[in-house]
Amino acid sequence: MSKLILDACCGIKAFWFDKNNPNVLFHDNRIREKGFCDFRPNREVKPDVQGDFRDLKFPDKSFKMVVMDPPHLFSKGETFRMVKAYGWLNRDTWKDDINKGFNECWRVLGDYGTLIFKWNESSVKVGEVLKVIDQKPLFGHTTAKGITIWLCFMKIPSKQEEAGL
Repeated sequence: MSKLILDACCGIKAFWFDKNNPNVLFHDNRIREKGFCDFRPNREVKPDVQGDFRDLKFPDKSFKMVVMDPPHLFSKGETFRMVKAYGWLNRDTWKDDINKGFNECWRVLGDYGTLIFKWNESSVKVGEVLKVIDQKPLFGHTTAKGITIWLCFMKIPSKQEEAGL
């Protein structure tokens, strides 16, 4: 893979300073042209690769860093502006979706790579999310408003994995 970083659920690339960073492979299951978002008409969902974060089509250990900012809102209808911009979380399957998505992101992350996970507690508290993720974060940060959490994970292989066992 020629890109070092995967943004698995890029959406409108809201937190990226450089939305065309040549080191990042932007990935999302949606494509939305400019104008779809009435509150920010210049926003668009324009991934380099369209696909499902729960089933990434990349070989194991393809990236040095993975960024995962999955949908975090339970659906309030397709016309809700936040759902338009960021997608929605299925109330019935969210645990399985987040577990599969995180495991896929972990699979494509190389040894000693970092996974940055962003979550907003509007619909589900981060403690509930951590119960469905098989890894523990190294550290994290909660934003000033207290509902958006950034977590950092590092993929450190076990001694057995390093020995090829």
